[in-house]
Amino acid sequence: MRGITKTFPGVRALEDVTLTVQEGEIHAICGENGAGKSTLMKVLSGVYPHHAYQGEITFAGQPCRFAGIRDSERRGIVIIHQELALAPNLSVAENIFLGNERATRGLIDWNRTHAAAADLMRRVGLAESPATQVLDLGVGKQQLVEIAKALSKKVRLLILDEPTAALNDEDSAHLLDLLRGLRDQGITCVIISHKLNEVMAVADRVTILRDGRTIATLHIADDQVTEDRIISGMVGRDLDHRFPPRTPSVGDEVLRIEDWTVHSPTQHGRVVVRGARLSVRRGEVVGLAGLMGAGRTELAMSVFGHSYGTNISGRVVKDGRVIRVRNVGEAIAHGIAYATEDRKRYGLNLIQDIARNISAAGLRKLARRGWVDDKEEYRVAEGYRSSLNIKAPSVASVAGNLSGGNQQKVVLSKWIFTDPDVLMLDEPTRGIDVGAKYEIYTIINRLADEGKAILLISSELPELLGLCDRIYTMAAGRITGEVPRAEATQEGLMALMTQEQEAAP
Repeated sequence: MRGITKTFPGVRALEDVTLTVQEGEIHAICGENGAGKSTLMKVLSGVYPHHAYQGEITFAGQPCRFAGIRDSERRGIVIIHQELALAPNLSVAENIFLGNERATRGLIDWNRTHAAAADLMRRVGLAESPATQVLDLGVGKQQLVEIAKALSKKVRLLILDEPTAALNDEDSAHLLDLLRGLRDQGITCVIISHKLNEVMAVADRVTILRDGRTIATLHIADDQVTEDRIISGMVGRDLDHRFPPRTPSVGDEVLRIEDWTVHSPTQHGRVVVRGARLSVRRGEVVGLAGLMGAGRTELAMSVFGHSYGTNISGRVVKDGRVIRVRNVGEAIAHGIAYATEDRKRYGLNLIQDIARNISAAGLRKLARRGWVDDKEEYRVAEGYRSSLNIKAPSVASVAGNLSGGNQQKVVLSKWIFTDPDVLMLDEPTRGIDVGAKYEIYTIINRLADEGKAILLISSELPELLGLCDRIYTMAAGRITGEVPRAEATQEGLMALMTQEQEAAP
């Protein structure tokens, strides 16, 4: 790719970008949110047709001008987006060959379809039946279905956009091993990833983008590349410390939950949280660590106005007295807020502007005789845009057009506007680049310094160790440990997070 320039109304997303990928390598593309990574790959894969950008693409020695995705797929270029494009109510086999059916005289040959699907599933390490519905698979296995689908199209260049963003450690390791295997088979892979440890582990070379421009392409082995070197290229400066400094000033207990038990709303008889007990003090950042399925999100959501679970029992004690939080409105009224891990589905209205998103949970503060004061709404939103450094032309900008880091700042603004005493943050930096993470960390520290009680749920142990004053661990729905920051290590936390047999009833 040479001289690639792509412009959207009012924004130049790519400017004179050059990318060279060698046959049979794993090539990583790194950069902050908004650097142009996904846009560049959409150009390469034909999502943006040739008339919508400037520049040249050469593939396997031949110049290419793609009018759409089908053109690029005919050449063997296949992209797997971060938001998986599968039909959940169809089977694995149907998804693998959707739009690429195995047919004879216009009729689908189901024996041939299932046999071919089974062969592709074996190649990617998926042991399920080809007749399994995709909705019955976890995210990690759905990712494998996407790769099998790409292999069915005789892929030569496979592009993966944040392939491990929603995966646990085990599924991520399996996917990275699969990419190495595809490389050994001669398939070239391009991955976009914020997880620099995975880039270092699997990639042969890495290209760094910043502000829509190519900064450098580095050979990881020959150039002795480090994570710090990649970060420096991404953000344009050295980050000597991944976490901003903070001197804790911890006050009185604000929130305590006791003997908290929650039953699953969909699986009869399954207990997702059992007898949990934890507390958070004013000005304190408390971590909640656990593997996928441990019950962390279920715990937070059930405390937040019973927005998850059924047959909930236990006590919530706020400022020394027992309170009832039967719905989200009561939770907000009691000064409790919860920022969801899925900001796009539950945290934001993506087709609304920034101002409306920020005011959504606190409309009563803006209402005058039942009508929202638009001018005050705009003024409040502008204040948060400035104080949280939300990068957008104005608060009239649509939330869905923002980068992941800026979307997360809008989510935080929405809940800060409710003036909570307790702020539960569920995976607040998931899918966010390292520079934006630092900004989010700074906001978390600022909230704690203002006396807010923070409960931080995170799958990244270094993040918990770098931010939290205390860390609780969960396994199989139970709290299995409480560790002060000074005594916490990744190994120790992991040991507590894997005590499933001890935690089980």
